[in-house]
Formats: sequence, C-alpha cells, structure tokens
Amino acid sequence: MKSQTVVVLILALICGGSAAVGVSQLLNGQGPDGSTTKIVVAKADVARGHLLNAESLDLRDWPKGSLPSGALSSIDAAVERTALMPLYKGEPILETKLASKDAGRGLAAVIPHGKRAFTIETPHVAAGVGGFILPGNRVDILLTTEMRGKDDVTGGGATTTLLQNIEILAVDQHLDKPDSNKVDPKTLKSVTVLVSPDQAAKLDLGMNKGTLHLSLRNPEDNLEADTKPATMAELQFHQESPDGTGPSLFGQTFGAVASALAASPNAEEEAAADNESKSRSETGRIRTLRGTHRGYVRVER
Repeated sequence: MKSQTVVVLILALICGGSAAVGVSQLLNGQGPDGSTTKIVVAKADVARGHLLNAESLDLRDWPKGSLPSGALSSIDAAVERTALMPLYKGEPILETKLASKDAGRGLAAVIPHGKRAFTIETPHVAAGVGGFILPGNRVDILLTTEMRGKDDVTGGGATTTLLQNIEILAVDQHLDKPDSNKVDPKTLKSVTVLVSPDQAAKLDLGMNKGTLHLSLRNPEDNLEADTKPATMAELQFHQESPDGTGPSLFGQTFGAVASALAASPNAEEEAAADNESKSRSETGRIRTLRGTHRGYVRVER
C-alpha cells in the first residue's frame, strides 16, 4: 500500500473518531471538556402574552460551549414575567424573550418602549384577508376615501397605502395563533396593530374619515413598496394586461381618448357655447372629433 494512501486512512480515522466523541458529548449534554451548566427551559408550550410560573419551567443541563446568549440559570429569574413571543417545550428561556417583572401581564406587557397598540374595529377594516390575518403577521394598511364636489380630481374616490410592514399584535382578544391558523371572518371583531404614536394618529383619522383594509405580506418581505394612490379617475377606463405589467393597449388608447374628451372643453366652456347658440337662432353648430381633439364648427343659416 502506498504511503499516501496510509496517511489518508489515518487522517480519516482521526477525524471520524473526533466527530463521534463530539456528538456523544453533545447528546449527553456535555461541552468539549465535558462541562455543563443548568439553564431554564420551557416545560410546556407557552403562548405570547402569558405569565410564566414555576410549573411551566424546568432546569436542564446544557453544554457550556454552546450556551445560548442571555439564557437564564434560575427559575426565580423567569417567574412572574410575560412571554414576549411564543415559547415551545424544551426551548431555552432567554432574557430577550421575556418582559420585565414590572411590565405586568397581557397585551400591555408585549408593547415595546416607544410603540403603541392601536385597535381597528371590524366595520372599518376588511375581513382580514378571508380570516388569514393572525397574530404575528405583518400587513400593509390601505385607506379608501370617497370624495365629491367640483374640485374633486379623483373621480369620486381614492385608495392609498397608508402604512407598510405593520405587525399584528392581536386578533380580537387573542394574542396567540389559533390551532387552525385561521380566524372565522364572521366572528372577527377587531385587529390590534403595533405602531408608533404618529402612525396611531394617522390610523385614527383614517378610520374616522374612510375605510381601512389590510394587505397580508410575506414574513420575509421587509422591503418598502413604491406605491402611488389609485383613483377612480384612473380606474374608470383602466384595463390591465394579462401579465399584470401595466394597462393593455386598448386601455391606454381608450383612456387617453376619454381623458381628452373629459378635459377639452370643460363643462363651463361647453355651457357657455350652448347658451350662445340658443341666443342666436340663426346660427347652428356641428360637433367635430379628430382623434383626441374635440371642437365645434359654427354654421350660418
């Protein structure tokens, strides 16, 4: 056997033996030197917003070499504290996952400093994307308003993306997700979101002057979307292309013609022309249309 082959075999045996020893120590709750320490773990699943007690916690040996940052070593340090996020059986209890003991229990305890919880009632919000809005999800909040009057440039109403990437704190009175991962839209009464004080003021104004809707986001999508308000004036003759990249050719052409007809001449000029025609019985008018341009030709009798 060649010397190179022997060296490779020896190295393979050494590496394999080291890996076996490391795995054995890890399974036995030991670090590389065999040392362990006790940390607090969840004895059972704990929902977000629930208060921890001694019965829901346990101490477990953990390898010192892989000790999680912020792990608690005493059950007393965890009891009477609210879980800021769901905890699962056997999971290490970390300082960052618990509210302080002075924070109390329930929804107030899970609100970070500088943030506010704002509740949107069901009559003012769409029915939660068919009931799939759950605590912990992130959504965009849309505002729809109706407008009337001669100065209205929206054509009767507009929808704008008011807020983006907003966390859902609670659905109705529930801080944790239901087992079915779905809420019955017929029983949905409110949705509570986590916002800044300025955002809370915008939501309050929008809820009282218009209608709020929720648009569900992918949990990994944290990018800001470049959106613009949608108006009835734009949608009235809009036809989307099959691939969704923009308006179809017919929609572009028809929309341009309709916009030109609506803009030239305006209502006041047309009314004045009609009055002038009526006052001169000897004069007639012929309406002309050339592409997107509209006009009149006066005919003398």
